Amino acid sequence: MKFLKEGYQSLQLDIVGFLAILGESSVLVQSQVAALSIFFLLPRLVPAPQALIRTSRPERLEAATGKVLGAHSGGTRHYVNHLAHLLHNGNSLPAYSVRCEKITKTLGGPSDVNARSFSPIAALSILGCLMSVALFVLAIVQNDGFALVAILALSFLSTIIGVGNRWYLKLPKRMSKRKVPPSDVVINYPNGAFLIVICDEDIARELYWHPEECEYWVCPMTYRFLSLSGTLILMFGVICLGNATLDLQLGFAASYIILNAAYWAVAALPPQWNWDLSSYRVKRIQDKDGERNTSFTAALWKAIAITQSVQWVKNGAIAPSSRAWDQWIQEAEQMAKSGDGGWNEKEDMVRDLPDWDFNTALSKYLDPPDSAADRV
Repeated sequence: MKFLKEGYQSLQLDIVGFLAILGESSVLVQSQVAALSIFFLLPRLVPAPQALIRTSRPERLEAATGKVLGAHSGGTRHYVNHLAHLLHNGNSLPAYSVRCEKITKTLGGPSDVNARSFSPIAALSILGCLMSVALFVLAIVQNDGFALVAILALSFLSTIIGVGNRWYLKLPKRMSKRKVPPSDVVINYPNGAFLIVICDEDIARELYWHPEECEYWVCPMTYRFLSLSGTLILMFGVICLGNATLDLQLGFAASYIILNAAYWAVAALPPQWNWDLSSYRVKRIQDKDGERNTSFTAALWKAIAITQSVQWVKNGAIAPSSRAWDQWIQEAEQMAKSGDGGWNEKEDMVRDLPDWDFNTALSKYLDPPDSAADRV
Protein backbone atom coordinates (compact mmCIF):
# COMPACT_ATOMS: atom_id res chain seq x y z
CA MET A 1 0.00 0.00 0.00
CA LYS A 2 1.48 3.34 -1.09
CA PHE A 3 0.76 6.64 0.57
CA LEU A 4 2.93 8.91 -1.63
CA LYS A 5 2.30 7.62 -5.12
CA GLU A 6 4.29 10.39 -6.78
CA GLY A 7 7.05 10.50 -4.23
CA TYR A 8 7.96 12.90 -1.41
CA GLN A 9 6.96 16.01 -3.36
CA SER A 10 3.34 14.86 -3.55
CA LEU A 11 2.92 15.28 0.24
CA GLN A 12 0.37 18.04 0.95
CA LEU A 13 0.90 20.22 4.02
CA ASP A 14 -1.27 23.22 3.16
CA ILE A 15 -3.07 22.70 6.47
CA VAL A 16 0.15 23.20 8.49
CA GLY A 17 -0.99 26.75 9.25
CA PHE A 18 -3.74 25.34 11.46
CA LEU A 19 -1.10 23.75 13.69
CA ALA A 20 0.05 27.27 14.56
CA ILE A 21 -3.34 28.14 16.07
CA LEU A 22 -4.08 24.91 17.98
CA GLY A 23 -3.65 24.44 21.74
CA GLU A 24 -5.45 27.43 23.27
CA SER A 25 -6.36 25.78 26.57
CA SER A 26 -2.82 24.74 27.49
CA VAL A 27 -1.49 28.21 26.61
CA LEU A 28 -4.09 30.03 28.69
CA VAL A 29 -3.66 27.92 31.84
CA GLN A 30 -0.36 29.58 32.82
CA SER A 31 -0.59 32.74 30.72
CA GLN A 32 -0.79 35.17 33.65
CA VAL A 33 2.25 33.87 35.52
CA ALA A 34 4.10 33.57 32.19
CA ALA A 35 3.53 37.28 31.55
CA LEU A 36 5.34 38.05 34.83
CA SER A 37 8.55 36.48 33.48
CA ILE A 38 11.04 38.48 31.40
CA PHE A 39 11.28 35.46 29.08
CA PHE A 40 7.73 36.26 27.95
CA LEU A 41 9.20 39.01 25.76
CA LEU A 42 11.48 36.68 23.78
CA PRO A 43 10.71 36.44 20.04
CA ARG A 44 9.66 32.82 19.69
CA LEU A 45 7.10 30.39 18.35
CA VAL A 46 4.00 30.10 20.54
CA PRO A 47 1.14 27.68 19.93
CA ALA A 48 -2.24 29.40 19.53
CA PRO A 49 -0.98 32.97 19.94
CA GLN A 50 -4.52 34.23 19.26
CA ALA A 51 -5.43 33.00 22.78
CA LEU A 52 -3.32 35.86 24.18
CA ILE A 53 -4.81 38.47 21.82
CA ARG A 54 -7.88 39.54 23.73
CA THR A 55 -10.05 42.65 23.68
CA SER A 56 -9.41 43.16 27.41
CA ARG A 57 -6.96 41.89 29.98
CA PRO A 58 -7.78 40.32 33.36
CA GLU A 59 -7.65 42.85 36.17
CA ARG A 60 -6.86 40.34 38.90
CA LEU A 61 -5.69 36.78 39.37
CA GLU A 62 -8.21 33.98 39.15
CA ALA A 63 -9.72 33.19 42.55
CA ALA A 64 -10.40 29.69 43.91
CA THR A 65 -13.71 28.43 45.26
CA GLY A 66 -14.16 28.65 49.00
CA LYS A 67 -15.03 30.95 51.90
CA VAL A 68 -12.47 33.04 53.75
CA LEU A 69 -13.59 33.99 57.25
CA GLY A 70 -11.95 36.03 59.96
CA ALA A 71 -11.81 33.79 63.03
CA HIS A 72 -12.19 36.81 65.31
CA SER A 73 -12.30 39.87 63.02
CA GLY A 74 -15.70 39.18 61.42
CA GLY A 75 -14.40 39.45 57.85
CA THR A 76 -16.00 37.36 55.11
CA ARG A 77 -14.99 36.62 51.50
CA HIS A 78 -16.78 34.16 49.23
CA TYR A 79 -13.63 33.26 47.32
CA VAL A 80 -9.99 32.41 48.03
CA ASN A 81 -7.34 34.65 46.52
CA HIS A 82 -5.06 32.95 43.99
CA LEU A 83 -1.79 33.33 45.89
CA ALA A 84 -3.30 32.16 49.17
CA HIS A 85 -4.66 29.08 47.42
CA LEU A 86 -1.22 28.33 45.95
CA LEU A 87 0.61 28.88 49.24
CA HIS A 88 -1.64 26.53 51.18
CA ASN A 89 -2.14 24.07 48.30
CA GLY A 90 -5.86 23.98 49.02
CA ASN A 91 -6.52 21.28 46.43
CA SER A 92 -4.60 18.79 48.59
CA LEU A 93 -7.06 18.96 51.50
CA PRO A 94 -9.17 15.77 51.75
CA ALA A 95 -12.90 16.07 52.46
CA TYR A 96 -13.79 16.92 56.09
CA SER A 97 -10.16 17.49 57.02
CA VAL A 98 -8.96 20.23 59.38
CA ARG A 99 -5.48 21.64 58.90
CA CYS A 100 -3.75 24.36 60.89
CA GLU A 101 -0.92 26.38 59.35
CA LYS A 102 1.14 29.38 60.40
CA ILE A 103 2.34 31.84 57.76
CA THR A 104 5.02 34.47 58.26
CA LYS A 105 7.25 36.68 56.15
CA THR A 106 10.61 35.18 55.24
CA LEU A 107 13.44 37.10 56.91
CA GLY A 108 15.84 38.42 54.30
CA GLY A 109 13.69 37.05 51.48
CA PRO A 110 12.23 38.94 48.50
CA SER A 111 9.62 41.55 49.34
CA ASP A 112 7.35 40.80 46.39
CA VAL A 113 5.79 37.79 44.70
CA ASN A 114 6.97 37.15 41.16
CA ALA A 115 7.46 34.43 38.58
CA ARG A 116 10.40 32.08 39.10
CA SER A 117 13.46 33.08 37.12
CA PHE A 118 13.93 29.49 35.95
CA SER A 119 10.73 27.50 35.72
CA PRO A 120 8.89 25.21 33.30
CA ILE A 121 7.19 28.28 31.79
CA ALA A 122 10.58 29.94 31.22
CA ALA A 123 11.85 26.72 29.64
CA LEU A 124 8.95 26.81 27.17
CA SER A 125 9.88 30.34 26.12
CA ILE A 126 13.51 29.35 25.58
CA LEU A 127 12.45 26.24 23.63
CA GLY A 128 10.21 28.32 21.36
CA CYS A 129 13.02 30.83 20.79
CA LEU A 130 15.48 28.07 19.85
CA MET A 131 13.00 26.64 17.38
CA SER A 132 12.56 30.07 15.81
CA VAL A 133 16.33 30.41 15.38
CA ALA A 134 16.59 26.93 13.86
CA LEU A 135 13.78 27.59 11.36
CA PHE A 136 15.23 31.02 10.55
CA VAL A 137 18.59 29.45 9.65
CA LEU A 138 16.89 26.69 7.66
CA ALA A 139 14.84 29.24 5.69
CA ILE A 140 18.02 31.11 4.75
CA VAL A 141 19.80 27.89 3.74
CA GLN A 142 16.82 26.78 1.66
CA ASN A 143 16.45 30.29 0.19
CA ASP A 144 12.74 30.23 1.12
CA GLY A 145 11.46 33.81 1.28
CA PHE A 146 7.92 32.97 2.41
CA ALA A 147 9.22 30.79 5.24
CA LEU A 148 11.62 33.54 6.31
CA VAL A 149 8.82 36.11 6.47
CA ALA A 150 6.57 33.61 8.27
CA ILE A 151 9.12 32.86 10.98
CA LEU A 152 9.86 36.55 11.53
CA ALA A 153 6.16 37.44 11.72
CA LEU A 154 5.15 34.58 14.01
CA SER A 155 8.21 35.01 16.27
CA PHE A 156 8.02 38.76 16.81
CA LEU A 157 4.27 38.42 17.27
CA SER A 158 5.06 36.88 20.67
CA THR A 159 7.10 39.95 21.62
CA ILE A 160 4.22 42.27 20.65
CA ILE A 161 1.83 40.14 22.68
CA GLY A 162 4.33 40.09 25.55
CA VAL A 163 4.55 43.87 25.73
CA GLY A 164 0.77 44.16 25.75
CA ASN A 165 0.27 41.56 28.49
CA ARG A 166 3.35 42.25 30.60
CA TRP A 167 2.38 43.12 34.18
CA TYR A 168 3.54 43.06 37.77
CA LEU A 169 1.70 42.10 40.91
CA LYS A 170 0.54 44.78 43.30
CA LEU A 171 -0.19 43.51 46.81
CA PRO A 172 -1.87 46.01 49.16
CA LYS A 173 0.12 47.30 52.12
CA ARG A 174 -1.41 48.16 55.44
CA MET A 175 -1.03 51.86 56.10
CA SER A 176 -2.60 52.18 59.55
CA LYS A 177 -1.00 50.57 62.58
CA ARG A 178 -4.02 50.78 64.88
CA LYS A 179 -4.79 47.86 67.17
CA VAL A 180 -7.03 45.26 65.54
CA PRO A 181 -8.59 41.93 66.63
CA PRO A 182 -6.57 38.73 66.09
CA SER A 183 -6.09 38.23 62.36
CA ASP A 184 -6.35 34.44 62.17
CA VAL A 185 -8.29 33.20 59.15
CA VAL A 186 -10.47 30.16 58.51
CA ILE A 187 -10.89 28.92 54.93
CA ASN A 188 -13.83 26.61 54.27
CA TYR A 189 -13.59 24.62 51.02
CA PRO A 190 -16.57 23.11 49.16
CA ASN A 191 -15.57 19.56 50.16
CA GLY A 192 -16.16 20.37 53.84
CA ALA A 193 -12.48 20.87 54.68
CA PHE A 194 -11.27 23.66 56.96
CA LEU A 195 -7.90 25.40 56.84
CA ILE A 196 -7.03 27.50 59.89
CA VAL A 197 -4.35 30.08 59.16
CA ILE A 198 -2.42 31.83 61.93
CA CYS A 199 -0.97 35.12 60.68
CA ASP A 200 -0.64 38.81 61.47
CA GLU A 201 -2.78 41.61 60.07
CA ASP A 202 -0.32 42.64 57.35
CA ILE A 203 -0.23 39.16 55.83
CA ALA A 204 -3.99 38.72 56.23
CA ARG A 205 -4.66 41.85 54.20
CA GLU A 206 -2.12 40.97 51.52
CA LEU A 207 -3.26 37.41 50.93
CA TYR A 208 -6.88 37.05 52.03
CA TRP A 209 -8.83 40.30 52.27
CA HIS A 210 -7.70 42.49 49.38
CA PRO A 211 -7.80 41.58 45.67
CA GLU A 212 -4.55 40.86 43.86
CA GLU A 213 -4.35 43.67 41.34
CA CYS A 214 -2.57 43.43 37.98
CA GLU A 215 -0.54 46.53 37.07
CA TYR A 216 0.18 46.44 33.32
CA TRP A 217 3.05 48.03 31.44
CA VAL A 218 0.87 49.68 28.82
CA CYS A 219 -2.48 51.44 29.03
CA PRO A 220 -5.69 49.86 27.66
CA MET A 221 -5.64 51.97 24.47
CA THR A 222 -2.08 50.93 23.65
CA TYR A 223 -2.97 47.34 24.40
CA ARG A 224 -5.86 47.43 21.92
CA PHE A 225 -3.55 48.81 19.25
CA LEU A 226 -1.01 46.05 19.94
CA SER A 227 -3.80 43.43 19.84
CA LEU A 228 -4.98 44.70 16.46
CA SER A 229 -1.42 44.72 15.13
CA GLY A 230 -0.86 41.22 16.49
CA THR A 231 -4.01 39.92 14.81
CA LEU A 232 -2.93 41.27 11.42
CA ILE A 233 0.61 39.91 11.83
CA LEU A 234 -0.75 36.49 12.79
CA MET A 235 -2.94 36.30 9.68
CA PHE A 236 -0.07 37.48 7.47
CA GLY A 237 2.31 34.95 9.04
CA VAL A 238 -0.10 32.04 8.54
CA ILE A 239 -0.58 33.02 4.86
CA CYS A 240 3.20 33.08 4.32
CA LEU A 241 3.53 29.76 6.14
CA GLY A 242 1.05 28.18 3.74
CA ASN A 243 3.23 29.25 0.79
CA ALA A 244 6.53 28.00 2.21
CA THR A 245 8.36 25.08 0.65
CA LEU A 246 7.62 21.54 1.76
CA ASP A 247 10.85 21.22 3.76
CA LEU A 248 10.11 24.32 5.80
CA GLN A 249 6.48 23.35 6.28
CA LEU A 250 7.68 20.04 7.70
CA GLY A 251 9.96 21.98 10.05
CA PHE A 252 7.10 24.22 11.18
CA ALA A 253 4.79 21.23 11.64
CA ALA A 254 7.34 19.39 13.79
CA SER A 255 8.01 22.53 15.86
CA TYR A 256 4.35 23.20 16.62
CA ILE A 257 3.65 19.56 17.44
CA ILE A 258 6.56 19.53 19.91
CA LEU A 259 5.54 22.87 21.40
CA ASN A 260 1.91 21.82 21.82
CA ALA A 261 3.00 18.68 23.62
CA ALA A 262 5.39 20.67 25.83
CA TYR A 263 2.76 23.30 26.72
CA TRP A 264 0.26 20.57 27.57
CA ALA A 265 2.81 18.85 29.82
CA VAL A 266 3.66 22.09 31.65
CA ALA A 267 -0.04 22.90 32.08
CA ALA A 268 -0.41 19.59 33.93
CA LEU A 269 2.36 20.45 36.42
CA PRO A 270 1.60 22.06 39.80
CA PRO A 271 1.26 25.84 39.28
CA GLN A 272 3.52 26.43 42.31
CA TRP A 273 6.48 25.41 40.14
CA ASN A 274 6.16 28.64 38.18
CA TRP A 275 5.68 31.09 41.07
CA ASP A 276 8.34 32.51 43.36
CA LEU A 277 6.51 32.49 46.70
CA SER A 278 9.68 32.51 48.80
CA SER A 279 8.71 35.80 50.47
CA TYR A 280 6.30 33.78 52.63
CA ARG A 281 7.03 30.88 54.95
CA VAL A 282 4.23 28.40 55.62
CA LYS A 283 4.58 26.03 58.56
CA ARG A 284 2.08 23.26 59.25
CA ILE A 285 1.03 23.01 62.90
CA GLN A 286 1.27 19.42 64.09
CA ASP A 287 -1.94 17.68 65.14
CA LYS A 288 -1.41 14.35 66.88
CA ASP A 289 -5.05 13.39 66.26
CA GLY A 290 -4.54 13.80 62.53
CA GLU A 291 -6.26 16.05 60.02
CA ARG A 292 -8.91 13.68 58.67
CA ASN A 293 -12.44 13.48 60.07
CA THR A 294 -15.34 11.19 59.31
CA SER A 295 -18.05 13.83 58.94
CA PHE A 296 -18.69 17.53 58.46
CA THR A 297 -19.92 17.83 62.06
CA ALA A 298 -16.65 16.40 63.37
CA ALA A 299 -14.63 18.75 61.18
CA LEU A 300 -16.69 21.77 62.24
CA TRP A 301 -16.34 20.95 65.94
CA LYS A 302 -12.58 20.56 65.60
CA ALA A 303 -12.26 23.90 63.77
CA ILE A 304 -14.33 25.60 66.48
CA ALA A 305 -12.22 24.03 69.22
CA ILE A 306 -8.96 25.19 67.62
CA THR A 307 -10.12 28.76 66.95
CA GLN A 308 -12.16 28.88 70.21
CA SER A 309 -14.67 31.02 68.37
CA VAL A 310 -18.00 30.53 66.58
CA GLN A 311 -18.26 34.05 65.20
CA TRP A 312 -16.87 32.91 61.84
CA VAL A 313 -19.37 30.03 61.73
CA LYS A 314 -22.27 32.45 62.02
CA ASN A 315 -20.83 35.09 59.67
CA GLY A 316 -20.09 32.56 56.95
CA ALA A 317 -23.32 30.58 57.33
CA ILE A 318 -21.21 27.43 57.64
CA ALA A 319 -23.81 25.42 59.53
CA PRO A 320 -27.50 25.02 58.58
CA SER A 321 -29.74 27.84 59.76
CA SER A 322 -32.02 26.26 62.35
CA ARG A 323 -32.71 26.47 66.05
CA ALA A 324 -31.17 23.06 66.68
CA TRP A 325 -27.90 23.99 64.99
CA ASP A 326 -27.82 27.36 66.74
CA GLN A 327 -28.09 25.58 70.09
CA TRP A 328 -25.38 23.11 69.11
CA ILE A 329 -23.05 25.93 68.02
CA GLN A 330 -23.65 27.74 71.31
CA GLU A 331 -22.77 24.62 73.30
CA ALA A 332 -19.75 23.98 71.07
CA GLU A 333 -18.42 27.44 71.89
CA GLN A 334 -18.86 26.84 75.61
CA MET A 335 -17.08 23.49 75.42
CA ALA A 336 -14.25 24.91 73.28
CA LYS A 337 -13.56 27.69 75.78
CA SER A 338 -13.87 25.42 78.82
CA GLY A 339 -10.99 23.14 77.82
CA ASP A 340 -7.36 23.55 76.83
CA GLY A 341 -8.03 23.27 73.10
CA GLY A 342 -6.62 25.58 70.50
CA TRP A 343 -3.12 26.21 69.30
CA ASN A 344 -0.12 25.83 71.57
CA GLU A 345 2.16 28.65 70.44
CA LYS A 346 5.19 27.47 72.42
CA GLU A 347 5.13 23.92 71.08
CA ASP A 348 3.65 24.77 67.67
CA MET A 349 1.04 22.07 67.86
CA VAL A 350 -2.70 21.67 68.28
CA ARG A 351 -3.74 20.98 71.87
CA ASP A 352 -6.00 18.08 72.80
CA LEU A 353 -9.64 18.85 72.13
CA PRO A 354 -12.11 19.01 75.04
CA ASP A 355 -13.87 15.74 75.77
CA TRP A 356 -17.31 16.37 74.24
CA ASP A 357 -19.67 14.05 72.40
CA PHE A 358 -20.66 16.45 69.63
CA ASN A 359 -22.78 13.86 67.80
CA THR A 360 -24.91 13.10 70.83
CA ALA A 361 -25.34 16.81 71.48
CA LEU A 362 -26.48 17.46 67.93
CA SER A 363 -28.93 14.54 68.06
CA LYS A 364 -30.31 15.92 71.32
CA TYR A 365 -31.11 19.27 69.71
CA LEU A 366 -32.35 17.87 66.40
CA ASP A 367 -34.70 15.39 68.08
CA PRO A 368 -35.39 16.54 71.66
CA PRO A 369 -37.25 14.15 73.99
CA ASP A 370 -40.34 16.40 74.13
CA SER A 371 -40.85 16.32 70.37
CA ALA A 372 -40.40 12.54 70.29
CA ALA A 373 -43.06 12.15 72.98
CA ASP A 374 -45.45 14.44 71.06
CA ARG A 375 -45.17 12.20 67.97
CA VAL A 376 -46.14 9.19 70.05
